[in-house]
Amino acid sequence: MSQTFKFTEIPGGVTAPQGFLAAGAAAEVRKKGRRDLAILYSEKPAAAAALFTQSQVKAAPVLVTQEHLATGSAQVVVVNSGIANACTGEQGLADAKMMAKVAGEVLKVSPEQVVVASTGVIGEYLPMDKIESGIKKAAVSLSQEGGVFAAEAILTTDTTTKECAVKFTLGGKEVMIGGMAKGSGMIHPNMATMLGFITTDAHVQPQTLDHALRWAADRSFNAITVDGDTSTNDMVVALANAQAGNHLLTDEDPEYSLFRDALLLVCTELAKMIARDGEGATKFLEVRVNGAVSDRDALTIARAVAGSSLVKSALFGEDANWGRVLAAAGACGVTFDPNLVDVYLDDLLVAAQGKGLAFDEEQASTILAGHDLTITVDLKQGDAGGKAWGCDLSIDYVRINANYRT
Repeated sequence: MSQTFKFTEIPGGVTAPQGFLAAGAAAEVRKKGRRDLAILYSEKPAAAAALFTQSQVKAAPVLVTQEHLATGSAQVVVVNSGIANACTGEQGLADAKMMAKVAGEVLKVSPEQVVVASTGVIGEYLPMDKIESGIKKAAVSLSQEGGVFAAEAILTTDTTTKECAVKFTLGGKEVMIGGMAKGSGMIHPNMATMLGFITTDAHVQPQTLDHALRWAADRSFNAITVDGDTSTNDMVVALANAQAGNHLLTDEDPEYSLFRDALLLVCTELAKMIARDGEGATKFLEVRVNGAVSDRDALTIARAVAGSSLVKSALFGEDANWGRVLAAAGACGVTFDPNLVDVYLDDLLVAAQGKGLAFDEEQASTILAGHDLTITVDLKQGDAGGKAWGCDLSIDYVRINANYRT
């Protein structure tokens, strides 16, 4: 993680901020011997904000959580992996509500204060006896050290946990923001393609937390892509429990931008971890678009390039096919003059003013052979810029998803 004098990276993930406990338990929803039920608990009711999938097909836990968070407050998050509880009708809704009810009973909070999330196979019903047992098991093992176990329990095809936390000074008080996320496939954000949970001990007005989360997510979780598919269960939830003791932060506060930047830092690191862990990925890609008329135009082009199946396939084949970059940029709906555009692979100029030029193929091959690479598109139209992150499209991606249910 890049650091500045404002923010310091710290361990602990979602339990780094004061007053948050977590646990991960093995409920054996689909597989034996692995954690698949997570609980995140705030010792005090917290201001809450969330963003959800824009898909018309929303999973039962998304619908239940949207209803519960209408008050702008929550205290518990309960998550299962293995089964998505999506496309399960009235039974799925009843099961999601039962998850909230059971978690609320064992932790002595109202079910409406419980966020419910699920991830995994679509169209299967939850084994509620195992889910209830897992909730009870996780509830009795909540601890400040349990963040890593919760981060493990929410994974599906992920190969690694995804955690991040920072500390900084806000209103003269030390404040922390932590997070955990899961995501490896079905990643193409339309807010957001993943599960993400953010905690902070800052005292933040719920509406301000919502505004900050939307701003940060648009520049992080909404700027990653793995495969172009959006899930039914996407959810990012932020909880702020005010345990740091700072003054109430509002949009008009001079330090609001500081809080927002810290939140963006955490969200960006989690988003990049998801892109790095794309199903079957062998390469991590950052796309930078400079010289745009607006940040929105730059982000749109960056996402289009990072999400292009042809660009991603070229990366897997280590082919310096810059024409695919320009093709993806030109098809995304943003108006620009293609005769001005330069394209770089890392620092190597491979196209200038919209045309090919002689470049060192050996140097290009060396760049493409690496695990991390950057494509830069300079539009030369303005002063705005944007970034997106993704990965290559490998043969293993097809293998993983050809056998996902079995």
